[in-house]
Order: sequence, then structure tokens, then C-alpha cells
Amino acid sequence: MTSPAPPLGVYVHWPYCARICPYCDFNVYRDRGRAAEQAALVDAIIDDLRTQAELTGPRTLVSVFFGGGTPSLMAPDAVAKVLEAVCQLWTPAADLEVSLEANPTDAEAGRFAALAEAGVGRLSLGVQALDDAALSFLGRDHDAAAARRALEMATRTFPRLSLDMIYARPGQTPEAWEAELREALSYGPEHVSPYQLTIEAGTAFDRAVRRGQFTPPDDELGAALYDTTQAVLEAAGFEAYEVSNHARGEAARSRHNLVYWRGLDYVGVGPGAHGRITVDGVRHATEAMARPAAYIAQVAESGRGFSGPETLSPAAAAEERVISGLRIWPGVTFVEVAPLGLSPDHPRVKALTGAGLLQVDNLRLRVTPAGRLLLDHVVERLLV
Repeated sequence: MTSPAPPLGVYVHWPYCARICPYCDFNVYRDRGRAAEQAALVDAIIDDLRTQAELTGPRTLVSVFFGGGTPSLMAPDAVAKVLEAVCQLWTPAADLEVSLEANPTDAEAGRFAALAEAGVGRLSLGVQALDDAALSFLGRDHDAAAARRALEMATRTFPRLSLDMIYARPGQTPEAWEAELREALSYGPEHVSPYQLTIEAGTAFDRAVRRGQFTPPDDELGAALYDTTQAVLEAAGFEAYEVSNHARGEAARSRHNLVYWRGLDYVGVGPGAHGRITVDGVRHATEAMARPAAYIAQVAESGRGFSGPETLSPAAAAEERVISGLRIWPGVTFVEVAPLGLSPDHPRVKALTGAGLLQVDNLRLRVTPAGRLLLDHVVERLLV
């Protein structure tokens, strides 16, 4: 008796933004003057989906995530067209989650009703801050008043709402962050993703820090802001089910992100999108061409947006399980990481357990609350 095919998520990357944020290191391009390219990209994404459906075979579809970039700049009829194709190629689960990332500008908020009608049921709103000076510093295209208007409209339009917020901004105090976070929660989201500002190499913020234009908060203040985040969200009934994601109960968790963290399969389409698919029991990685024109040309030539797929060795697949699986409380099983030789008695596992950063039983390993604060260090030590 064959085991059932694993469930599947689909990630759609829409790479266009009205403005490139100075902290962003994603694969993004200016939205202006690209109407013809965008129309061709929608068709290429659908062709790519069809080809990848032949690779995966029949699967139950548990989530579709439109990310970017700024997918709220997508024409709602294009979103509907992509969703229709996805639901024809795979069998939608009864509780299929369809998420879309949006910015809270007035123009994009004006599309919320049409996006909901197109099939989006969960909006991930990039509020980032409710302070005008902070939003200006972050290079955002909206002010705090627009964010509040978008929050009100989103709560009326979508059954599920998630907020992205950025903290550890220069000059930010725990008291100010607590007040800002409490205000954001007053709009009733079911899910909050609070991200500590990270200076990524090659970004505008990276160059500004190296020029001495601003200094990020030190580790002590960063830890205080993290502790404030956890305390405020826990008191409001949010569970920290992942390092940077909090939900009001299990039903409010992001099913799509859980696909990643649980090591399930996902198809990635759109410029620069990554995917992980299992074919005949072997894990494969895909990475689409980054530039929109190159992606469109690659699909026209081969039917898919990537030149691979790349077969992952058992050790490489196990390393990915460590990196993603330790982000959530269940952690990873020792069976999943066996190709790395990790076990309860492994010296590195024992050292991290003794330091209070890992919790281990005979079946699995997971990070402790203290380990979450030092997750990159824990992963680096395990995979050294």
C-alpha cells in the first residue's frame, strides 16, 4: 500500500514595488512603466504552474501565498486568473488558505474588496510602524494615517488579517514600542509578525550604517525590545508559535509558512521564486530566474521558470530541516536529521542542551525560549 502524496503549498512571487525599501534584500523591481511585462508575467506564471504540476503529480493544495515585492499592486483579475489555474492543477483542501501581502497605501487599500472577490481570504498587511517619523526612516510609501485607514478597511473586508511590524528602530524605546504594538492590536488582527530590524548586506541601510548615518540598537536594547514584544503579545492572547510569528490560537497560524517550517513541499513561481518538491521520494530544489524578462523567456523556452531542478542530497535536505524546523516549537525529529549524524548523545547537541539552548528527548530536538533569542548561533553550532 503506497503512502499518500504529501500536501502542497504554492508561492507566487510578484516582484514589483512602487518604492524599494532601504532595508529590503528581496528580489524586487520598480513598478513604473512595466504594464506589458506584467501582463506577460502573469501568463508565464500560469505556464510555469502547469509544467510543475506535471512534476509533482496529484496533490492536495493547502495554501497559496502571493508575496513579493508588492502583490497588492497586481490587478485583481490577474490574481483571480492565477488562483483559478492553481485550483485546476491541484485539489484544493476544504480549508485552502489564500494569502496576499499588501501595503497600506490608500491606492492599494482601494483594491481590497476586489482582491477578496478574486479569492484572497487572508491579508498580510505591511504596516511596519504607526509613527510618521519611523515610516519615513523605513522608506515606506504610506504614513500612519494611511496605515490606520487600511487597517480599518482590511478588518471589514477579509476574514483573516495578519500584520507585519518592524521594531528595534534607532531611538526606539521599549515604552514607545509597547504603546505602538498595543495600538496595532486594537484593530483586531488574528496574527502578528514582529520583525527586529536587521541590516542586510548590500541594502541601502547597510551602506548608511557603514557611513555612520545611523546606529542600530545594541544587543541589550534589542533584547529588551524583544522581551516587550513577547510580553505584550502573550498578554493579548497571542501564542509565539514561531520565532517571529504570533497567532491567536492554532486556527490563526499561517498555514503557508508552516509548510516551509514543517519541511513540506511547495511550488515556487515568479521571478526569483524558490521551491521544494519531492519526486519519487527525492527532494528537489528549484530557483527561478531572477529578472522578470529572463523568467518570462525561460518559461517560453522550457515551460518552467528555472533551469534545474537541483537534487538535494540527504545531508543537504537534513540541513534545511534544521534551519527551518527549529523555528517552531515542535522542532525536528532525529530521524529527519539522521544524515547529519545528530542524536541525543552527539557532542554538539549535548553542549547546546547543557547551555540551555536546546531541549532534547529520544525522538526530537527543539530550541528553548533562550535558544530562540540565539537561533542563528544554535543552527550554526549544530551544522558546523
